[in-house]
Amino acid sequence: MGTAERREAPKDGGTAESTAPSVPEESDRGIPVAGPDAPACERPARPKQSYPREAREQQSANRPLWAEEPARRRRLPDPVRTAAVRAVLVVAVTLIMAMVAFLCTLAGSWLAFPMVIGSVTGTVVATWGVLDVWVTRQVWNQRHGVVSMPSSTARAMRRERRRARRQARSAERAQERIRRRGGAGQLSHS
Repeated sequence: MGTAERREAPKDGGTAESTAPSVPEESDRGIPVAGPDAPACERPARPKQSYPREAREQQSANRPLWAEEPARRRRLPDPVRTAAVRAVLVVAVTLIMAMVAFLCTLAGSWLAFPMVIGSVTGTVVATWGVLDVWVTRQVWNQRHGVVSMPSSTARAMRRERRRARRQARSAERAQERIRRRGGAGQLSHS
């Protein structure tokens, strides 16, 4: 139903009548509307609505290429990152060698045996590379700060410092109480 159409309530219990004109003459904007059977040349031209595309183009022109987000994790220390990159490269080469060895074995190539030997050697080196990452990370953590975990020595040290501060504060409060009393708790007056 258009905006020019209106329904009236039934008067005698019958069905509602539509009071809209059979061919709408004007829409709510004052633009003459031709009937659906009218030829296309007699229909009024609609205003060009290319605004969504233009708006998108303008919006994409103003929008930055990427949005900076804060890092979820801290960056790995340089020695650990270097060891990790080395380990990833060694593991990748080893996997490629293993795949080539498998394919050469299927093809019955003479290259299969040297590739199998290379794959076994690569597996040993890849294992060393992964262990190197773990050891490098542990050494870096030990030298440059303790990871705060329940088994960490950092928690025990903080606990001891807190205990020492608490004792110092309680001793200071006790001395302040003695001073406020005017030295009543002192045994000697010197």
